[in-house]
Amino acid sequence: MVLNPSTGKRMRNKTTGRNYKKEYANYQGKPAAIAKRTSRDKARRLMQKNGLVKKGSGKDVHHVNANPSDNRPHNLRVVPKSKNRSFRRTSTGKMRRV
Repeated sequence: MVLNPSTGKRMRNKTTGRNYKKEYANYQGKPAAIAKRTSRDKARRLMQKNGLVKKGSGKDVHHVNANPSDNRPHNLRVVPKSKNRSFRRTSTGKMRRV
Protein backbone atom coordinates (compact mmCIF):
# COMPACT_ATOMS: atom_id res chain seq x y z
CA MET A 1 0.00 0.00 0.00
CA VAL A 2 1.41 3.38 -1.01
CA LEU A 3 0.39 6.43 1.02
CA ASN A 4 0.38 10.00 -0.21
CA PRO A 5 3.01 11.80 1.90
CA SER A 6 1.04 15.06 2.07
CA THR A 7 -2.41 13.64 2.92
CA GLY A 8 -1.57 10.26 4.41
CA LYS A 9 -4.32 8.69 2.28
CA ARG A 10 -3.91 5.65 0.08
CA MET A 11 -2.75 6.47 -3.45
CA ARG A 12 -4.14 4.93 -6.62
CA ASN A 13 -2.44 2.01 -8.25
CA LYS A 14 0.68 3.57 -9.75
CA THR A 15 0.88 1.31 -12.79
CA THR A 16 -2.72 1.65 -13.97
CA GLY A 17 -3.96 4.82 -12.29
CA ARG A 18 -7.07 2.94 -11.12
CA ASN A 19 -8.51 3.00 -7.63
CA TYR A 20 -9.62 -0.60 -7.24
CA LYS A 21 -11.06 -0.15 -3.76
CA LYS A 22 -13.34 2.61 -5.02
CA GLU A 23 -14.32 0.57 -8.11
CA TYR A 24 -15.35 -2.33 -5.90
CA ALA A 25 -17.36 -0.09 -3.59
CA ASN A 26 -19.12 1.71 -6.45
CA TYR A 27 -19.75 -1.15 -8.85
CA GLN A 28 -18.23 -4.59 -8.35
CA GLY A 29 -19.59 -5.00 -4.83
CA LYS A 30 -23.19 -4.22 -5.78
CA PRO A 31 -25.67 -7.14 -5.70
CA ALA A 32 -26.46 -6.89 -9.43
CA ALA A 33 -22.76 -6.97 -10.39
CA ILE A 34 -22.14 -9.89 -8.03
CA ALA A 35 -25.05 -11.82 -9.58
CA LYS A 36 -23.72 -11.24 -13.11
CA ARG A 37 -20.20 -12.27 -12.12
CA THR A 38 -21.52 -15.41 -10.40
CA SER A 39 -23.48 -16.35 -13.50
CA ARG A 40 -20.46 -15.82 -15.78
CA ASP A 41 -18.35 -17.96 -13.45
CA LYS A 42 -21.02 -20.67 -13.55
CA ALA A 43 -20.94 -20.65 -17.36
CA ARG A 44 -17.17 -21.05 -17.31
CA ARG A 45 -17.42 -23.97 -14.87
CA LEU A 46 -19.99 -25.66 -17.13
CA MET A 47 -17.68 -25.36 -20.12
CA GLN A 48 -14.71 -26.63 -18.09
CA LYS A 49 -16.76 -29.61 -16.94
CA ASN A 50 -17.57 -30.43 -20.58
CA GLY A 51 -13.88 -30.16 -21.49
CA LEU A 52 -14.33 -27.26 -23.90
CA VAL A 53 -12.13 -24.78 -22.06
CA LYS A 54 -9.27 -25.03 -19.57
CA LYS A 55 -7.83 -22.61 -17.04
CA GLY A 56 -5.07 -20.54 -18.62
CA SER A 57 -6.06 -21.51 -22.17
CA GLY A 58 -6.60 -17.90 -23.30
CA LYS A 59 -10.26 -18.62 -24.07
CA ASP A 60 -13.44 -16.96 -22.81
CA VAL A 61 -16.98 -18.26 -22.62
CA HIS A 62 -19.11 -16.02 -24.81
CA HIS A 63 -22.85 -15.56 -24.20
CA VAL A 64 -24.36 -15.30 -27.68
CA ASN A 65 -27.33 -13.19 -26.59
CA ALA A 66 -25.14 -11.01 -24.29
CA ASN A 67 -27.15 -12.04 -21.23
CA PRO A 68 -24.75 -13.42 -18.58
CA SER A 69 -27.55 -15.09 -16.66
CA ASP A 70 -28.60 -17.17 -19.68
CA ASN A 71 -26.39 -20.26 -19.36
CA ARG A 72 -28.29 -22.57 -21.69
CA PRO A 73 -25.84 -24.73 -23.69
CA HIS A 74 -26.85 -23.33 -27.10
CA ASN A 75 -26.20 -19.78 -25.82
CA LEU A 76 -22.60 -20.48 -24.77
CA ARG A 77 -19.63 -20.50 -27.11
CA VAL A 78 -15.86 -20.70 -26.48
CA VAL A 79 -13.94 -17.89 -28.19
CA PRO A 80 -10.44 -16.38 -27.85
CA LYS A 81 -10.19 -13.66 -25.20
CA SER A 82 -9.12 -11.12 -27.78
CA LYS A 83 -12.32 -11.66 -29.76
CA ASN A 84 -14.70 -11.83 -26.79
CA ARG A 85 -13.41 -8.62 -25.27
CA SER A 86 -13.37 -6.61 -28.49
CA PHE A 87 -17.07 -6.49 -29.39
CA ARG A 88 -18.27 -2.95 -29.93
CA ARG A 89 -20.62 -1.75 -27.22
CA THR A 90 -23.57 0.62 -27.24
CA SER A 91 -23.87 3.54 -24.82
CA THR A 92 -25.79 1.28 -22.41
CA GLY A 93 -23.00 -1.31 -22.42
CA LYS A 94 -24.82 -3.87 -24.52
CA MET A 95 -23.03 -5.63 -27.34
CA ARG A 96 -23.59 -4.09 -30.76
CA ARG A 97 -24.16 -6.59 -33.54
CA VAL A 98 -21.87 -5.80 -36.46
